[in-house]
Amino acid sequence: MEANGGFNPDGKGEEKESHIKRVPSTKPPFTLSQIKKAIPPHCFEKSLLRSFSYLVYDLLISSLFGYVAINHFHLLPSHLAYIAWPIYWILQGCVLTGIWVIGHECGHQAFSDYRWVDNLVGLIIHSALLVPYFSWKYSHRRHHSNIGCLDRDEVFVPKPKSQIPFYSKYLNNPPGRALGIALTLLLGWPLYLTFNASGRPYPRFACHFDPYSPIYSDRERLQIYISDLGIFAATFVLYRIAIAQGPAFLICIYGVPLIFVNGFLVLITYLQHTHPSLPHYDSSEWEWLRGALVTVDRDYGILNKVFHHIADTHVAHHLFSTIPHYHALEATKAIKPVLGEYYQFDATQIYKAVFREAKECLYVKPDEKGVFWYRNKL
Repeated sequence: MEANGGFNPDGKGEEKESHIKRVPSTKPPFTLSQIKKAIPPHCFEKSLLRSFSYLVYDLLISSLFGYVAINHFHLLPSHLAYIAWPIYWILQGCVLTGIWVIGHECGHQAFSDYRWVDNLVGLIIHSALLVPYFSWKYSHRRHHSNIGCLDRDEVFVPKPKSQIPFYSKYLNNPPGRALGIALTLLLGWPLYLTFNASGRPYPRFACHFDPYSPIYSDRERLQIYISDLGIFAATFVLYRIAIAQGPAFLICIYGVPLIFVNGFLVLITYLQHTHPSLPHYDSSEWEWLRGALVTVDRDYGILNKVFHHIADTHVAHHLFSTIPHYHALEATKAIKPVLGEYYQFDATQIYKAVFREAKECLYVKPDEKGVFWYRNKL
C-alpha cells in the first residue's frame, strides 16, 4: 500500500476497527487549482482519432472472441468445450468492460471535444450493454458532485449502525460474506438501475428507467426517454437474435459475458469508494475537494490496461473527470506529490481486498463532529 499504508498503533481500544492507517480528514492544505497546475496541460487534451482507436481496437478483439466461439467451439470435443466457454465468457466480459468504460468517458465528455459525438457514441455503447446512457450519466454526475457526502452521494453510501439490517450479524462470517459478495456482484448492477439498491434514499421510488424518477429534473426527462428507447432498440435486436439463433446461443455469446461485465462494474465501483482508511462526511463538514479525495486507486494487474485505467487512476478521475483515460496515468503521477498523504493507493490483491472490505467496512460512525469512519463490530 502506498501513501497511507502500514499500521496505525494509535487505536482507541474496541473503537479501533482496522490497523490500516487513515488518510487525513482535515481540510486539505492545497486547492484544486494547485493540483491542476501540477498536471501537464496536454493531459486535458482529447483526440477524437485516438479515442476512436481504443474503441475500434476493443470492438475488434470482442468480435474476434465472438467469431472463434461461434465458428469453432462446436467443433471441439465436449470436455474441451466445457473449458473453452468459461474462458470465452471471462475474456469477453473483460473486453466488454473496457468498452463500457469508454462509454463512461463519453458521459464525462472525455471522449472528444464534441458533445454530440460523445453522447451518440455513449448512447450506442451503453444501450448495447443494456445501460440507460443519459439516465446513468446524470445520476453518475451527481455522484461526482457529492462524493463522500453521506447525505447526498448516489451510490455505495455507507450507513450508520442503526440502519444495518438485523440479519447482518448472522452473515458477518466468512461464508456469509462470500454469499453477500457473490449476490452483490451478480445482481448489484441491475438492482441499482432498477430499484436504486445501494443508492441514496429518495422520498419515493427511484428507478433509472423512469423519466419521472426523483433522480432527475424536468429538463432531463426527455433524455431519459431517449435512454429508454436505446434500451428498447437493443432489447429488440437481442430478441431477434434469440428467435433466429435460439436463446441458448444468445445466452452463451452475449448473456453470460454481460453478467461478468455487470460484476466487474460493481466490484470496481465498490472498491473505489470502500476502504477502511477513507472518511465520509455529513453535510456540516463536507466540501467538494475533501469529498473528491474519498476514493482509492487499486491495482488490477494486466486488467488495468484492459479496463482503460478506470481503477488505478480513479483519484485523478474524481478531481478532473474530463481527462481521457490515455492521459490518466501521467496525470496521476503528477498529482501525487501535491496530494501527499491525501492520496490513497492500495496494491492489495483484488480478491483479498474485496473480502477485507466486506469484513472491515460494515457501517460508519463519527469519531468527531461530521467525520465518519468505517466500523466492523456489529
